[in-house]
Amino acid sequence: MGAFISTERHEAVALVTIDNPPMNALASALLEELEAEIEALDADDDVRAIVLRGAGDRAFVAGADIKEFPALRESATEGGSARGIQRVGHRIDAARTPFVAAIRGFCLGGGLELAMCCDVRVCADDARLGQPEIKLGLIPGGGGTQRLPRLVGQGRAMLLNLTGEFVDAETAYAWGLVEKVVPVDELVSAALEVAGQIAAQSPHAVAVLRELARTTRDLPLEEGLRREADGFVRCLRSEDGAEGVAAFIEKRSPTFTGR
Repeated sequence: MGAFISTERHEAVALVTIDNPPMNALASALLEELEAEIEALDADDDVRAIVLRGAGDRAFVAGADIKEFPALRESATEGGSARGIQRVGHRIDAARTPFVAAIRGFCLGGGLELAMCCDVRVCADDARLGQPEIKLGLIPGGGGTQRLPRLVGQGRAMLLNLTGEFVDAETAYAWGLVEKVVPVDELVSAALEVAGQIAAQSPHAVAVLRELARTTRDLPLEEGLRREADGFVRCLRSEDGAEGVAAFIEKRSPTFTGR
């Protein structure tokens, strides 16, 4: 176990816990450890989905570690923790493995940016989400100006970024910022259930879906559809595609290998 990150296995799902009391702030060392853990889990063929959660009952992640900011002024060109969050986000984007965020309590600043890197966000009904950097005379630096409007639209993203106000779980759901809201005591089981459903699918098809989501969202419709058709053919010609079709015809459950 690392200083900040611990992982439990639930069959094909890895449950990764971020633990930096009291509010799981994303210190630079924590981000390095998280990136390394994601790298290792993504290379493990037995892991078919990853759930990220924060330790304790107060926060998923309440943001970057603000205590590091004064020192970052001396090396501002390096981007500090903002670059660290972006590096983790790039690693999540490039992974073959899908990610589910399990959000409870405060999910702010870098914490929301980390959650937005995930494919699916399951949210406890006590959650409060926002990008409060403007209140420090700063702007989001780990994806908040880019990932947030892609999820909720430009106007709502600007509302959060310009005012620093928080939204509750139901508002986040209505805006499309999270995909599911559950009672607090059901959060981990609900996130594991979603991850388990994903893990039961073809790893090859899941990886193609994640690739398309990442690479086509800003393309013209015609080009996006061309790439989708190419992805469909790649899946159809894969071993998993052959197994899935055969299993359907033979009325049995498929056994996917990721090839």
